[in-house]
Amino acid sequence: MRIGYARVSTEAQNLDRQVDALKDYGVDELYTEKMTGTKSHRPELDKVRLRMREGDLIVVESLSRLGRSTKDLLNLLDEFDSKGVQLISLKESIDTSTPTGKLLVTVLSAISQFERDLIVQRTQEGLKAARARGRMGGRPPVDDKAVQKALKLYAANTHTAKEIASICGISVSTLYRSLANQK
Repeated sequence: MRIGYARVSTEAQNLDRQVDALKDYGVDELYTEKMTGTKSHRPELDKVRLRMREGDLIVVESLSRLGRSTKDLLNLLDEFDSKGVQLISLKESIDTSTPTGKLLVTVLSAISQFERDLIVQRTQEGLKAARARGRMGGRPPVDDKAVQKALKLYAANTHTAKEIASICGISVSTLYRSLANQK
């Protein structure tokens, strides 16, 4: 059985590219989810792990869609191997049924983890440099007078939330957050 697994990190992202690649490969079953890869519990991946049987192929568009870290990916590969399940990664052209495939997975996952660690490090360094120059980041504070005006308009029940936000120059979420904080 060929079992496909596709994942994107947020609801706003689109799975179409991965799904198309997996269907083109000819998967028999397809599991998809929109969830950050940093979560250890991913319901659809858990279903794949329960579903897989000896001789099955787990097919992913890319290794980055499967493991949340090098350690996590290697643990998954060990689990697959112990159950007689092979992994196919389309993007990297990796097939873990071969010794070369197993080596490539290990090397690529280590490089991928290194790249993620560098991104985190550069981000932290950039934030530190910005703070040293007096920039704190984040959104600018909302004008309290605009929020108070928005709350009065909302209480008057003469406009929609979207209209109120536009009139007052605030976001709808700011209006709702302010309403929730009043209670």
